Amino acid sequence: MIDMITAAAPTLGIAAACDALGVPRASYYRQLHPVQGPPRPPQTPRRLPDQERAAVLALLHEPRFADLTPAEIYATLLDQKRYVCSIRTMYRILAENEEVRERRDVLRHPPYTRPELLATRPNELWSWDITKLLGPAKWTYFYLYVILDVFSRYVVGWMVAPRESDALAVKLIQECCERYKIAPEQLTLHADRGASMTSKQVAHLLADLGVTKTHSRPHVSNDNPYSEAQFKTLKYRPDFPDRFGSIEDARAFCGPFFDWYNQEHHHSGLALLTPADVHFGRVLDRLTVRDEALAAACEAHPERFVNRPPVAARPPVAAWINPPKVSSAGTQDGPSSCAPKEPEGVGGRAPALPGGAH
Repeated sequence: MIDMITAAAPTLGIAAACDALGVPRASYYRQLHPVQGPPRPPQTPRRLPDQERAAVLALLHEPRFADLTPAEIYATLLDQKRYVCSIRTMYRILAENEEVRERRDVLRHPPYTRPELLATRPNELWSWDITKLLGPAKWTYFYLYVILDVFSRYVVGWMVAPRESDALAVKLIQECCERYKIAPEQLTLHADRGASMTSKQVAHLLADLGVTKTHSRPHVSNDNPYSEAQFKTLKYRPDFPDRFGSIEDARAFCGPFFDWYNQEHHHSGLALLTPADVHFGRVLDRLTVRDEALAAACEAHPERFVNRPPVAARPPVAAWINPPKVSSAGTQDGPSSCAPKEPEGVGGRAPALPGGAH
């Protein structure tokens, strides 16, 4: 095989010849120039003969020793004035026979599947999370609950509370589903594995509403990226304070912020459209205005657009949480035909809940 690769190398090249014959290039080079390493040390003369090793294994298999560790067996035999081998040798013999494992009845974590969630229209996939806001003194916090539409990045509901509570989470989710008229089997709600997210109250509510719930994998930081990115936008605002003097201050800050985020923030993931534009089906109107502005600029200065006439960027047709590796997201020419109309009389604002929640 090495001779065939060497003969074909001048015409095909070594890489092509190795690929044609199914030989790794590293193996070819290693056999072409073998490295003479130090010889393996011989077996130690202190190693137990095979007959004695078999006797030790049979001893370990005796019913009286079946549930004991090698250390217990070693001590028991010594108390009986009997020595067969060391504790380490017992472990070596068990390992050679594939009999070493965790013998305690300990909880083993099940394998968690990688969530792969797709949204192609608003109110199909929501993501929610809770973040802490620093209070007036050390070790004091306020808790900000936020529910975000993954497709449009529109914040459908938020709440600032003095504590993290299952009951408050249930109230916020229920209010948002009622406000946006979520039908059974329409929505998937994704979250991490926090205490409120995995609580029985939330699970029972989602089951009653016909909402599918999914969770991030444990200790994986990128299974809930949209909520985490929205929290970063919040906390990196120039006017975001180091601490809030009271829960009323936190609510007073979050109200204008979420209005700005939904209605005015030109989102880089939405081709610089606002979340409200995408959520309430205003994409075509916005793109028409932008295309007209670019066409006028091209007509006035055609020398500045040498490749092709400019067209406004289009938002994605889909939003993924962990897209399959074989897939790639495309772009669309307009909004989804399934985009809902804006609720009457609210101007696209997030729902208001009692007690300063929205």
